[in-house]
Amino acid sequence: MNINFAFLAIFLVIFFSLDFVHGLSVKKVIDSPLLTEKIDTNRTIIVDVNGQGNFKSVQAAINSVPDGNSDWIIIHVRKGTYREKVHVPTKKPYIFMRGNGKGRTSIVWAESSTDNSKSATFRVEAPNFVAFGISFKNQALNGVTSTSQNKSSVAALVGADKVAFYHCAFLSSHNTLFDYKGRHYYDDCYIQGSIDFIFGRGQSLFHSCEIFVIADRRVEIEGSVTAQSRYSAKENSGFVFVEGKVYGIGGVYLGRAKGAYSRVIFAHTYLSKTIVPQGWTNWSSPGSTKNLYHAEYKCYGPGSGDEALEMVDSKDLQQQSKALDKLTDHVEDRQLDSSRVQTAMASIYASKEADLQAMRMREKELAAVKINAADIDIIANELEVDKKVAERTLREHKGDAVAAIRHLLN
Repeated sequence: MNINFAFLAIFLVIFFSLDFVHGLSVKKVIDSPLLTEKIDTNRTIIVDVNGQGNFKSVQAAINSVPDGNSDWIIIHVRKGTYREKVHVPTKKPYIFMRGNGKGRTSIVWAESSTDNSKSATFRVEAPNFVAFGISFKNQALNGVTSTSQNKSSVAALVGADKVAFYHCAFLSSHNTLFDYKGRHYYDDCYIQGSIDFIFGRGQSLFHSCEIFVIADRRVEIEGSVTAQSRYSAKENSGFVFVEGKVYGIGGVYLGRAKGAYSRVIFAHTYLSKTIVPQGWTNWSSPGSTKNLYHAEYKCYGPGSGDEALEMVDSKDLQQQSKALDKLTDHVEDRQLDSSRVQTAMASIYASKEADLQAMRMREKELAAVKINAADIDIIANELEVDKKVAERTLREHKGDAVAAIRHLLN
């Protein structure tokens, strides 16, 4: 499909001129102190799962915000796992929900449904909302043979205008991030899923985001990263991904058209071989493709389109290659050579008896870890590593295949 440069330029101008948080520029390195400074409020509600704050529940803290609120309020969600469904209703705008970092502060639920809204772990429907350093996770077991492909397990539903997420994570399998409607900005976020896992009709920019694919093996090409909904030329919506990376296991499309006017652009983005050569599909909108804007602009990596690669000059390719050595899929980048193995073994045998005993105990612990034999084959084949390397990495990550893959890729 043809790249529409005018659309890309207009979209970027719109987003880089948005004032999400009192004049904050998206070009700055954005962290929690900077956001707190820009929001400029002394109203803070503390949520602590151990009861050392104002509330133990995130929802209880949100409920305490008065309806019609017109001044920024910080809800500081301290580290911990909060097992609850959370809803920010329309009448409670100007909330800055600040966590202690994705992986440290997590909001977790487990529900699948044919109703996207019902399954969502987190829903924000109030405008002027900002989140920082929080993981949103739906643990429902989709993507396996015992579950229906028609059920979604939404991690977050974003259904309001002027909403931003910084350094957050969204984890699920089917329909992870429901970017429902409104203008949204995602910066340095991690998004994981398999089928249509970034979907909706939002007007959204994803900057420097890490997208991890876990393909659904029940279909030949196992899902798509995006499913952007746009049914007429009058709808002001679309997804733009800039300076991020897409990688994982299995084969997926970058996106599928959901509506005859669907539009998605990936620009300056690393695409691994998990993106199939076809790139895009219009299987849910099988009519004319003349109004679809699905494109890659100066993307790179084994999954990028030939047309996009031709736009990058050799100097750019050399610089990108150096910057992404750790993401290449060559076995020699991940395996120890014989000299390093010998050096490591010599060091072990020369160590004190206490160290040797500790190593033996560690090996026993690893051997006791339960792992799925099928995961060993998948990791070895997809990442082109030795099965012993795949098995040990799995054991070191307690059988968590996703964590093992991320470790090998990084």
